[in-house]
Amino acid sequence: MDSFKKGWFTEQGVLNADQVALSIKYSKVLHEENSPFQRILVFESPKFGKCLVLNDAVQCTEIDEFSYQESIAFLPLNCHPNPKKVLIIGGGDGGVAREVLKHPLVEEVTLCEIDEAVINVSKKYFPTLSCSFGDPRLKLVIADGNQFVQNHKNMYDVIICDSSDPCGPAECLFQRPYYQHMWDSLRSGGIICTQAESYWFDFELVQSLYKMAKSIFKCVNYSTISMPTYPSGQIGFVLACKDKSIDFSLPVYKFSQKQRESMNLKYYSEKMHQSCFTLPPFVLRALNEE
Repeated sequence: MDSFKKGWFTEQGVLNADQVALSIKYSKVLHEENSPFQRILVFESPKFGKCLVLNDAVQCTEIDEFSYQESIAFLPLNCHPNPKKVLIIGGGDGGVAREVLKHPLVEEVTLCEIDEAVINVSKKYFPTLSCSFGDPRLKLVIADGNQFVQNHKNMYDVIICDSSDPCGPAECLFQRPYYQHMWDSLRSGGIICTQAESYWFDFELVQSLYKMAKSIFKCVNYSTISMPTYPSGQIGFVLACKDKSIDFSLPVYKFSQKQRESMNLKYYSEKMHQSCFTLPPFVLRALNEE
């Protein structure tokens, strides 16, 4: 295990691992396996609790996972007036589904995960994430997400793509055909939200995804959140609406204080939603270049 040296785990599978890497002190390796698709690792960290790693890239930790899960779920859901039917591509740990199922307007969720081993590992080591798998509104499909959306047209109000980095099984999820298939899978007024990397380390990729989405969808924006165990501590999402112009920074559904408390929200709020779309000037300029 080259990633483990002198009591530290160091990422080697992120996009810029040859130039910069995150290291986390670990106390114990809990699980390691090679699935048909990727290397899966779980270790215990004194600082971050249990950590899930795919292909030597940290996917989530017990301490900060809610920042990502809440944001990728509620940014698109609260911009849709009636998100009854939701598709999640990836997200085999169950965290995004957990948050989506909290939304009072959601009636049906399909989670399409290519690697069943990720689901099984999450069930064993991350019960606070995998708790969503027992919800009767959730349909779990073990399949290639790219192929799945090709066969399900005009069906979903919101599609959330919780992918790993654009390598291995997730590479196709960052390409134009997949974005076109998501457009086809949405109902009128439908919204996508896709993991879109860091503008600090992956700026050219962010620009490429944004401009590709603009060439397919009616309305597109990029949002940003703080995520300490992801490269640079920042990660973004591309949000896009199929055929309507909307202001993604203004949620149409707003949780009350009572709802936020009952949903146990730790990161997302109406003010945080708005702040996610406040970008540095250099990012705005680059995204709006023709």
